Amino acid sequence: MEVSIVIPTYNEADNVRLIAERISRVLSGEIISYEILFIDDSIDNTPAILEKLSHRIPQVKYRHREGEKGLASAVVAGFSQAQGSCIIVMDADLQHPPELIPLILKRLATADIVIPSRFITGGSDGGLNGFRKLVSWTARTIGRISFTRLRDISDCTGGYFGLNRSVITATKLNPIGWKILMEVLIKGHYRTVHEIPYSFAARDAGESKMSLREQWNYLRHVARLVRSSPEDRRFYAFCLVGFLGVFVNLLALSLLLSFFPLSQFAASVAASFIAMTHNFFWNDRVTWKERQYPVLWHRVLQFPQFMLVCGLGIAITALFARLFLSLGWNIYLGQLAGISVSTSWGFIANNRWTWSASGRQIDSQNVKLVVTQEYAGKIS
Repeated sequence: MEVSIVIPTYNEADNVRLIAERISRVLSGEIISYEILFIDDSIDNTPAILEKLSHRIPQVKYRHREGEKGLASAVVAGFSQAQGSCIIVMDADLQHPPELIPLILKRLATADIVIPSRFITGGSDGGLNGFRKLVSWTARTIGRISFTRLRDISDCTGGYFGLNRSVITATKLNPIGWKILMEVLIKGHYRTVHEIPYSFAARDAGESKMSLREQWNYLRHVARLVRSSPEDRRFYAFCLVGFLGVFVNLLALSLLLSFFPLSQFAASVAASFIAMTHNFFWNDRVTWKERQYPVLWHRVLQFPQFMLVCGLGIAITALFARLFLSLGWNIYLGQLAGISVSTSWGFIANNRWTWSASGRQIDSQNVKLVVTQEYAGKIS
């Protein structure tokens, strides 16, 4: 089997026949073997229609799930059942045009993942109303901010995409809700992503499955993916360690002033040193645990590097505060700007120097990712 087209369905009785017929027409002139695989969770008469359809169109197969529900989990079930070397995922509501399938297959010859995008030149999300556009934009923005791999992908939360089977081979997918593409992009094994423009059509029949519950599930999904992605978890862990270090600093300062005969300046320096030691320990054990040196003395030598990076961060914060004062601006805004810049500096410097991946375990996702886009007028 060359291609499997996986279509999750829930109460799409009015659409399954139409989409199967359109796919069959589109692929009738293609010299490929294909299957149209419906994974159905419906509680209406959709299974009966799929049964009749499977007898009329030989390429149509379906699996009706009892007691299971969820678009993303349905797609994962489709992945396990699909026989094609290439897999295309699309919705059953005809908002994803089947006429794009031949181009997706053509582009999969040179790319690992192909994503029809509404947000590059030639694409359109006109099939969404104003509220749905806002929800879609918010979801995409959250995803692109949260994950390094999604930064250059314009439509990272879409439901229409194609991939080579190798992308998901030996990959454990366990999504929540409806954003299966994001799960594939974060956990999959690939190096190239290609986007092609398409126009998202208005729904002709059936009802949208969008709900507040699905939006909450999306946020849960993002949080769980961050925890499972070392390259994305690091920055949040680094910020959390630094935040806890502030409290360690203040607590140490209070104890030193209360129980030791130190000047306020000496106590402040000692408290900062204690906080930096605390931060180094937890960054080594948590933030960069995948890059931890196995030899203790080598890790001890990292400590002065970490101290130097932190010292430069303090200097950056002071510089911003001084700059804002000289311009007559609010010093608190200057301090906040300095903290933001020094935090970014601290993370980047420690990631590339103190806990460099060179010579140690390299992150499984630390690959050169190439994202290309195809523009209207250049499609062949």
